[in-house]
Amino acid sequence: QVQLVESGGGLVQPGGSLRLSCLASGSNISVIHMGWYRQVPGKQRDLVASLTNGDSTYYAPSVKGRFTISRDNAKNTMYLQMNTLKPEDTAVYYCNRVFSSTPFSWGQGTQVTVSS
Repeated sequence: QVQLVESGGGLVQPGGSLRLSCLASGSNISVIHMGWYRQVPGKQRDLVASLTNGDSTYYAPSVKGRFTISRDNAKNTMYLQMNTLKPEDTAVYYCNRVFSSTPFSWGQGTQVTVSS
């Protein structure tokens, strides 16, 4: 049973930065294609960035050049460095596998609020 725990969210002013963490237990994320998703109330959960087990990355056009996805295999943790944050980045952020029809159980997510 894979458990995912997201952390690192918070309130930040426009232009600020945050680093999100996703700690996985029960599976080695270095061999899994993983990604970060975000969701705002009333809308679907969207993929923001992904990192394959071969270290290929994908970024949604809205975050490309501002967000960086990475992984620390020794800590079994994935990160999302978010720079130059905008109000439209406000959402609950989740991590999970990508390119699979059977996601792991979703964690509680971490709230990111970008506001002055």
